[in-house]
Amino acid sequence: MEKMTLKAYAVKHKMSMFNVVKLVKSGKIKSETVEEDGKSIVYIYEESDPGLAGIADKKPIESREKPAGLLTRVSALENEIVQLRKEIETLKRLL
Repeated sequence: MEKMTLKAYAVKHKMSMFNVVKLVKSGKIKSETVEEDGKSIVYIYEESDPGLAGIADKKPIESREKPAGLLTRVSALENEIVQLRKEIETLKRLL
């Protein structure tokens, strides 16, 4: 496990410092805060195995529905909207 600063991690992975800080704060990257010379310095732990580093950077594969399934869901939602609008109109008339 390799230990590096925020800046070194950002340079190595071609990211902005802001994005690296966001990853650290969200807990997606293992890190440690150390007091050195009265300053808080954040060190990031990175796996030294190159095979593991590539896996962590990839986004998870999202399951995609078939377009026919999406069309049926959209039409069902449109029908529900029509029903809700009718209910709202009847409630407005009652008030």
